[in-house]
Amino acid sequence: MSVDDAVARALDIGPESSPVERTIDITTLGRRSGIPRRIEVWLHRVDGRWYLTGMPVHRDWYANLQANPRFVVHLKHGVTADLPATARPVDEPTRRRVITAVLDLQNQPEIAARVGGHQDLDEWLARSPLVEVVFDNRGEG
Repeated sequence: MSVDDAVARALDIGPESSPVERTIDITTLGRRSGIPRRIEVWLHRVDGRWYLTGMPVHRDWYANLQANPRFVVHLKHGVTADLPATARPVDEPTRRRVITAVLDLQNQPEIAARVGGHQDLDEWLARSPLVEVVFDNRGEG
């Protein structure tokens, strides 16, 4: 299997993918410092596109991406690869569709136990960070 094939397999995540398979690191640039910041997050794929989101609290990675949308996705399970990308804001219909799909996953009993129980859709819609991940040289998804 080529590196490109391994990267494609690693990015081909769906609702059945394990937390390990969707865990990545991202490196953003600090919004004030300009210093690279690396953090572990989950990557989600909904309707053939990739997204980053998180619990409905302030996230430094999100603030960094709002200030500088260029970042790097670091794949680390099944393949090691650093993929340049851009964070793209989403519209409200996309926000609702993606967060609903993410919460369908997060509210599964085995995952809900890890993330602190059942997650509230209205709270996530109101307060959770969400961006689409557009990979350089990979098309739209």
